[in-house]
Amino acid sequence: MRVMLAEDSTLLREGLVRLLAEEGHDVAAAVGDGGALLAAVAGGPPDVVVVDVRMPPTHTDEGLRAALEIRRRWPGVGVLVLSQYVEKRYATELITADTEGVGYLLKDRVAQVDEFLDALDRVGSGGAAFDPEVVRQLLVRSTHVDPLSRLTPRERDVLGHMAQGHTNASVAAHLHISQSAVEKHVNAIFDKLDLSHAAGYSRRVLAVLRYLGS
Repeated sequence: MRVMLAEDSTLLREGLVRLLAEEGHDVAAAVGDGGALLAAVAGGPPDVVVVDVRMPPTHTDEGLRAALEIRRRWPGVGVLVLSQYVEKRYATELITADTEGVGYLLKDRVAQVDEFLDALDRVGSGGAAFDPEVVRQLLVRSTHVDPLSRLTPRERDVLGHMAQGHTNASVAAHLHISQSAVEKHVNAIFDKLDLSHAAGYSRRVLAVLRYLGS
């Protein structure tokens, strides 16, 4: 794949460049701030951008804003966001802006090379990849309303896995159940969360984010 990186830590940035090159990916640009990333993408959109949430000059949400702008202007470009911590508002804004070709990983996950590369591949192929810890925190229920309360424990397990971007076949393998059983659980989740009529893959992510509207 053709990849562009935006990470202000020179050490991490150069490490990612080397890792991706060794895996056969074409690293078209490796920059240290959101503005430079936007300029690079404008010069020739890649397949995927990997971007840190917090970058210069304020180290707040520059990378996230760049990621959202890329999704708006170049919807075919996959976006894999890296963050030191789970930024609920940022994660929600990115995911709800578009649900295909999006990933959100904690930086600790980058050290687990196979998982990082798997996430990159999924995002590059138009799928989704969400860090299990991000999913866990997004699934924390509010104290006054819990839209997930109607789900069975098994349905919660299925929801947690599919929210990470796993396919039904992958969920079945992880939970040691049949794919047809997973499909039944997924349909039940959509029914219980009133998502049966929402078209496309977006239902899988919306199922995770449903509680945020409560």
